[in-house]
Amino acid sequence: MAQTHYNRSTTGGLLMSTWIDFKELRSKLDFEQVLRHYGFEVKRKGNQHHGFCPLPNHNGKKNSPSFSANLEKGIFQCFGCGAKGNVLDFAALMIKADPKDGAALRTAAAELQKRFCPELGGKPQAKEKTEKQPAKPETESLPVVVNAPLDFELKGLDAEHPYLFNRGFTKETIEHFGLGFCSRGYLKNRMAIPLHDNEGKLVGYAGRVVDDSTITEDNPRYRLPGERKHDGKIFEFRKTLFLYNGFRIKAPVDDLIVVEAFTGVWWLTQHGIQSVVATMGADCSEKQAELIVASVKSNGRVWIVPDGDKAGERHAQTLLALISPYRFMRWIKMADDKQPTDLSAAELKNGFI
Repeated sequence: MAQTHYNRSTTGGLLMSTWIDFKELRSKLDFEQVLRHYGFEVKRKGNQHHGFCPLPNHNGKKNSPSFSANLEKGIFQCFGCGAKGNVLDFAALMIKADPKDGAALRTAAAELQKRFCPELGGKPQAKEKTEKQPAKPETESLPVVVNAPLDFELKGLDAEHPYLFNRGFTKETIEHFGLGFCSRGYLKNRMAIPLHDNEGKLVGYAGRVVDDSTITEDNPRYRLPGERKHDGKIFEFRKTLFLYNGFRIKAPVDDLIVVEAFTGVWWLTQHGIQSVVATMGADCSEKQAELIVASVKSNGRVWIVPDGDKAGERHAQTLLALISPYRFMRWIKMADDKQPTDLSAAELKNGFI
């Protein structure tokens, strides 16, 4: 177990008569190509780019990697100057324009359309009056509610199933996290894991298989709440908006440990380390990074304890890029194919104290 410490553009004479479908243009643009178009080197980690903020009006630290872009979703955020938005907003900022100014946004969009998607430049063809337009799916017009608190709790969970005991978890740990084997419904034959948002409200359950030999593409290791329609609304679950166990961090702490998975939180808590959270996967969203920073005192430390594999390395690199400009960090490097649950009580004591 090793520790690593860490302390221009013009409109090109575009005509205002150019037709622009902003939604379609955003869907066609490749954010990585757009960044390169403005002369910036893309440092790709999965679907993310992290680096110095390229915006000409950036007013934060100049030499810290505060800029993050999701190249797949076409969105960005700078934790230094606070700028954020989609690829068209980025283009407007690059010409020192306000994205909220419709004319300025159109100018920036027209440049990108001419450069990358000239086929979209024609005006839309008028429809025959007699042509019947396809009906929009009903769900498109329904309001969306994200991470709504549940009005129920799963009953009849088996807290004495051998799976967790065989992995070394105690009865007290199982009760503390409300774990139990589910024998029916969406989480049938899985260990049910209650999920609480930043305020401690129950917003869903995750489910982990108890027999890893059954894991397939159709039967993943973890199952998270899906989208559902109820009472004329669409209910969505987004794990990227909170940290697992984060609601228990009531005030900024001196030391916060960040792991990938639920089991790491259980194991470290069982061994007396209370300030530990999980991102619930190898990726860390901008919102989760904000929550981590807010959970640690300005002179405190963030300890990263990812799994000992390539996904774990990506997890650590993403956290470092997003958080190191604001908090001191330490990366606890696991041996190959090892996880935090493989750490002994002595290793945990020596590693974090």
